[in-house]
Amino acid sequence: MSALKDVIDNVIYYGRSGDGLYNRVFVVSAFSGVTNLLLENKKTKAPGAYHQFATGNDYHKALESVRLHLKQLNAYYGPLGLDVTHADEVTDGIINRVLTYLDSANTMLASGYLNEGILLAVREILASVGESHSAFVLTNILRNKSLNAALADLSGLEDGRSLTIDERIKEEFEAIDLKNCLCIATGYVKGTEGIMREFDRGYSEVTFSRIAELLQPEEAIIHKEYHLSTADPALVGIENVQPVGYTNYDIADQLADVGMEAIHPKAAKPLEIARINLRIKNTFEPEHPGTLITKNYVSEHKRVEVITGSDQQLLIDIYDPLMVGAVGSDLDIMQVFSRYGISYTFKATSANSISIVIWENDLNHQLLKELKEKYEHVTVEPIAMVCLLGSNMDQQGLLAKATAALAKADINILSVGVALRRVNFQFVITREHFRSAIVALNKAVGNGDEQQGQ
Repeated sequence: MSALKDVIDNVIYYGRSGDGLYNRVFVVSAFSGVTNLLLENKKTKAPGAYHQFATGNDYHKALESVRLHLKQLNAYYGPLGLDVTHADEVTDGIINRVLTYLDSANTMLASGYLNEGILLAVREILASVGESHSAFVLTNILRNKSLNAALADLSGLEDGRSLTIDERIKEEFEAIDLKNCLCIATGYVKGTEGIMREFDRGYSEVTFSRIAELLQPEEAIIHKEYHLSTADPALVGIENVQPVGYTNYDIADQLADVGMEAIHPKAAKPLEIARINLRIKNTFEPEHPGTLITKNYVSEHKRVEVITGSDQQLLIDIYDPLMVGAVGSDLDIMQVFSRYGISYTFKATSANSISIVIWENDLNHQLLKELKEKYEHVTVEPIAMVCLLGSNMDQQGLLAKATAALAKADINILSVGVALRRVNFQFVITREHFRSAIVALNKAVGNGDEQQGQ
């Protein structure tokens, strides 16, 4: 959204005029960095306004900083046609109302009767601000360009009714004549479930899929700042990758499981079940068809579609000689992880041990303490995981070829995982070898030159 001129030129207008501009819905996220200021930095975890409120510090000052930042954005987008004076008035209205709500919430917290519920509500309120602002800005610019643009503000900031997410979306769109307008919808939706509680920072894509599920469009499109590629160009070089032409929702789930989201997995499911095709496009290359994700796509040729992975994971190895032949050992361990709300991305077992890979950010020291109290030996090791993904990888010798490529690059494999469906070959390696492993696999088994085809 921060590249708003490109969004308008390459997404809103590209190849369209007259009535062809209408009968479309655009679900927008906040401008870059705004939600970080409101909640916390997604990558560094640097605290935002929410932290100031939750810790009893000066949240007024934090929100005044947000107000100033939003008005600076208003001024920046003025040359695109934004009515800056009006935008500033809307910004003041949003921030002032949020401050009123937070002051009331602070009073309730001070009473000592409520705690967690209040903090969750505050997080929801703050999350709504960025999308309320960005949706207004884009709608105002388009209206000033003489487009019939409708604003679907799903944030519910001034609506005290208890509606579910789906009820609010349905009610909002019943009042909009899409055939004769272009609709801009907020990525945040206020609902009794709490979209932040349910989906955290992936909520805008969930909103996108819920709207698509309701409207049943010909196609759902996510516009990103990059192509979904056969490998990360920053790791292997842009000349050594190609955009992925076609894949399916299963592979999209595999990508999300290792942190390379084409779409939030909980947003993908409604689209998959409704058989709505999803296209991933690069905003800055509007002429390129991008990647089409469908339910039943299977590549005609046996090949690797994507090589990816992460170096932000941990391997937890649990050893106990009493495991051998003991029914339920695996279940007991999984129940410990479940109690702490921690899921895994990889698991391998032997007679006396189970190795589990989790995200480093999910590590809970109480979990480790409990495991160490129950089992003879528990170790934790920082690792990386690299994966070969594809809808048709059932080719003889692929695993041998991949392991040989890693061995040739002097990369030691700590563990390997391949499920029967063979859509994801997982290699656990040491962190310092992550980049070289991606490069080695891309050279040995990548089929980037074929990705544009079927």
